[in-house]
Amino acid sequence: MTFSKRPFLLTFMVFGYAFLYLPILSLIVFSFNKAQSVTEWSEFSLKWYYELFSNKMILTSALLSLKIALLTATISVIIGTVAALVIVRFQSFKGRTFFNGLVTAPLVMPEVITGLALLLFFVVLQQTIGWPKERGITTITLGHVTLTIAYVIVIVRARLLEFDRQLEEAALDLGARPITVFFKITLPLIFPSIAAGWLLAFTLSLDDVVLASFLSGPGSTTLPMLVFSSVRTGISPVINALATIIVSLVTIGIIIAGWFMHKGSLMKSEES
Repeated sequence: MTFSKRPFLLTFMVFGYAFLYLPILSLIVFSFNKAQSVTEWSEFSLKWYYELFSNKMILTSALLSLKIALLTATISVIIGTVAALVIVRFQSFKGRTFFNGLVTAPLVMPEVITGLALLLFFVVLQQTIGWPKERGITTITLGHVTLTIAYVIVIVRARLLEFDRQLEEAALDLGARPITVFFKITLPLIFPSIAAGWLLAFTLSLDDVVLASFLSGPGSTTLPMLVFSSVRTGISPVINALATIIVSLVTIGIIIAGWFMHKGSLMKSEES
């Protein structure tokens, strides 16, 4: 019975991965195509990469997206790590269940609803206290932090739940201060999960279209927004070149995150 099912499962897996990755592979191949067509191959060329790096609009949007992603990932990691510590280590404070549900709500909330709610919130703030003066990098970053912080909390909390508290207790018994224990023992052991959360937050922010569309203003068009608007008017090989670079960066990020997760699993095995 098991043997008869194996060819079917293997075939299903091959077709599934082909459906997911063949379009991406085709996109990468045709980014090196000299012809304007994105379906017919002519000859190998780096023409579209030269055009990409000479396009000021794309470069400006890419730089803006990178700034927002870096700010989002850093802020999300700081707040998310503190929130995860509060949820795991302080289990007796009032409202813990409500707080736990509140910080993870963005995981299941549709981005359209989140974006609309944040837009109305910033409009009310602007009319009440005059801040923010305009929608741009600040509002987009705050919107992305609202979304990505939940992912960081889930990742770091999972690591803290498996953390061996005896290591901290031993250090405290030997005379170490709590702040020293945190920076010398706790933080290094949970750092792989923090790094994985940072990379995930960076990727989600760099890829977001919905929230950025609600929270952006004049002169604050992010790279995904620019790509989305340009694709609607026709696919250009320049977009293929841009997508190839993004796929390469994401692949590198996944490899780094996998390395950190593998390092974290080794640390957990050493603890046990």
